Amino acid sequence: MLKKFAVLLLALSLAAIALAGCGSSNKAKDGNGDLKKLRIGFVPSQNAETLEARAKPLEGLLKKELGIPVEVSVTTDYNSVVEAMKSKQLEIGFLPPTDYVLAHQQKAANVLLQAQRYGVNPDTGAQTKELVDYYYAGLLVRNDSGIKSVDDLKGKKIGWQAATSSAGYVWPAAYLKDHGIDAQKDVTGVQLQGHDKGVMGVMDKSIDAAAVFVDARNIVAKEYPNIYKDTHYLFLTEKIPNDTISIRPDISKKWADKIADAFIKIGKDPEGKKIIESIYTHEGYVKSKDSNFNIVRDYSKKMEEIGK
Repeated sequence: MLKKFAVLLLALSLAAIALAGCGSSNKAKDGNGDLKKLRIGFVPSQNAETLEARAKPLEGLLKKELGIPVEVSVTTDYNSVVEAMKSKQLEIGFLPPTDYVLAHQQKAANVLLQAQRYGVNPDTGAQTKELVDYYYAGLLVRNDSGIKSVDDLKGKKIGWQAATSSAGYVWPAAYLKDHGIDAQKDVTGVQLQGHDKGVMGVMDKSIDAAAVFVDARNIVAKEYPNIYKDTHYLFLTEKIPNDTISIRPDISKKWADKIADAFIKIGKDPEGKKIIESIYTHEGYVKSKDSNFNIVRDYSKKMEEIGK
């Protein structure tokens, strides 16, 4: 099912390339600096309404730094952000690594910044003191599930995020493939929207396991006080590059630099730090480059082997 979904996403993306550039209402010519409004797209890793409420204060902070109106919006999935950037309905997209690579390949986005987070202890969910530009994903299971090894996953229900989600599908599915389990053929995939839904599904026993970022359990720890006693990660993946703030390629360098500096400044301001931390647990931003995501391209090749 997920494989068909991924193929559909690719087909839609290819079709949209032909439409890109039609009907732009916010064109920013390179070197011209005529950007009139900054529109930013987010995708929920938690309840969409909650995320939008948390992201809304960014509008005022960015407007103060940039001197133009700023509008944030929450879409249903990452493909929607990419399509909106291609059709010039968004200037900025908060994109995870896999979606950034796809968007860049389609000439819809260039990486502007990379998020920094504190590391996380996967056993307790507590933050470390180290700021890093990577994170891990894992497959979460209940302690009483009877799942002791990867082999025990055969025939089980696994909660996945979108087929392009780095933590919610790509890295965990590649790990399973390397260890003899095909995410398309050997398990029953249940597509979910939001890592919190994956964690809740494991706790409510509607699914047997969920691919989530470390540590998504913190999102719902208030609702499930015993979550760290009742669950554990069957495995952790390799390092995944942190999320990007990506920008449309047609935005002038002048504006790109100005926007990057604004986000970096906001990440260093106490009020701004609270806002960005509440959205995606970001602690700040550093300038990035496309080559940082070559590992993502390697993992995309691994995805081609799943389901065969």
